[in-house]
Amino acid sequence: MATVTLSTKIQPRSPQGEFRNEPFVDFKTPDNARSMRAALDHVAHQLGREYDLVIGGEHLSTPGKIQSLNPAKPAQIVGIHQKAGLEHAEQAMTAALAAYETWSRTTVEERASLLLNAAEIIRQRNFDFCAWLTYEVGKNWAEADADVGETIDFLEFYAREALRLAQATTPIQYPGERNQLLYIPLGVGAVIPPWNFPFAIMAGMTAASIVAGNTVILKPSSDSPTIAAKFFEVLEEVGLPPGVVNFCPGSGATFGNAIVQHPKTRFIAFTGSKPVGLDIHERAAKTQPGQIWIKRTILEMGGKDSILVCADAELDAAVDGVVASAFGFSGQKCSACSRAIVEAPVYDIFVERVREKVAKLTVGNPVENFNMGPVVNKAAYESILGYIEQGKHEGRLVAGGHAVETADGGYFLEPTVFADIAPGAVISQEEIFGPVLAIIKVSSFEEGLAVANNTEYGLTGALYTSDKARLDIARREFHVGNLYFNRKCTGAMVGAHPFGGFNMSGTDSKAGGPDYLYLFTQAKSVAEKI
Repeated sequence: MATVTLSTKIQPRSPQGEFRNEPFVDFKTPDNARSMRAALDHVAHQLGREYDLVIGGEHLSTPGKIQSLNPAKPAQIVGIHQKAGLEHAEQAMTAALAAYETWSRTTVEERASLLLNAAEIIRQRNFDFCAWLTYEVGKNWAEADADVGETIDFLEFYAREALRLAQATTPIQYPGERNQLLYIPLGVGAVIPPWNFPFAIMAGMTAASIVAGNTVILKPSSDSPTIAAKFFEVLEEVGLPPGVVNFCPGSGATFGNAIVQHPKTRFIAFTGSKPVGLDIHERAAKTQPGQIWIKRTILEMGGKDSILVCADAELDAAVDGVVASAFGFSGQKCSACSRAIVEAPVYDIFVERVREKVAKLTVGNPVENFNMGPVVNKAAYESILGYIEQGKHEGRLVAGGHAVETADGGYFLEPTVFADIAPGAVISQEEIFGPVLAIIKVSSFEEGLAVANNTEYGLTGALYTSDKARLDIARREFHVGNLYFNRKCTGAMVGAHPFGGFNMSGTDSKAGGPDYLYLFTQAKSVAEKI
């Protein structure tokens, strides 16, 4: 079997101090705004470039191509990518298996150093990466910066976590023995990230895999392969050995399924829609000829998230939290607030204040840093418009409700709010993944909590109240993986808010938390008689 030699580019580097979240950029500062505009101009001159498949360090071209388009200006090509097909699945697996033989035996210090070096490069080029996110998926400046910052956080955090895990010990040392608990890598994993956090989630799942000693077949979303290619370039720059990560954009129905079903695939890390996640879970559960393990699935599959506003809440803060959670990145977050559940005594004034605040939101090209940019593609645009029409039959239109026409034909929608929605309505139950908020009236906190728990999901939620007893009840009874009190339900921070949900929201993977690397390793107990 082929061997892989570690590149001399990897310089041993230890974390400096305790983990701290990357600070946000203040774009109100003139110097930062100028730097962002310069980065947007710099990246604009690189749009339309073609990127290779990279398998085992070999750069490949394919007849079929994937074109990544700017959703604010769909005629503009952000990147042209090769399209991995069935014929590349075995090639990628062979390369990943070969690399695993050496990579799994490198020291954890070397693997962690690679992540830390990658984090530093991304930190130095923060504005450029923000610009790529703005062009490829339509993030405004602050949303793009949050994505880049979270990427850095994941790299820094998982490097430290890998070093911590390597120091694990058994709870006791049995008399007469030397007892060890080793967390060893699993093997080859498929990493299948989403388009909405195409940098942070893609890099986070990849980094967790490789710092634990696994090798990866990375299949980025066809809506955001360019930012993944830019991350892969960073990995090459810091000296990641060939085959440790294999960059393979391709169709989920062909290449993706082939990798998921391959008997040598050990785990699948996926973030995306519920239907795709369940399909991956089902395919992975079927044992293939020659398969000698149970495949592990690490799944995050979306949500239908609620903010419950009690009559005793600080109302302006609740309005701010709901609007920020519902319309940040045009509602294209699995953690987005798509339902505001409001107690009757403050319902009417809450609806009016939401209407007033939403009216101030601006919609336009994110290059110019409007509050809301486009939705990601034409299919999403049409699907969301369909839900908006459904909402007009299910409740009272308070704000928005229309597409926004632009000269460039971008996929822009107005921030849309419906009031008087029933808890069981379609727009109350189905994940819309767009700028649509349903407001539901309830008579009490108890009824509101029951409504908050009435969907098949369980990802994020928030409660606004000044009643400590209600906070205590919600801690026990509000069934979501990420619960927030008197603040918005988006914006999970690595280390502080380990992220992952219950029920159909996934396997509660808790990305960015102290348990996450356990999902990419297996524990081996060793006892030596002395």
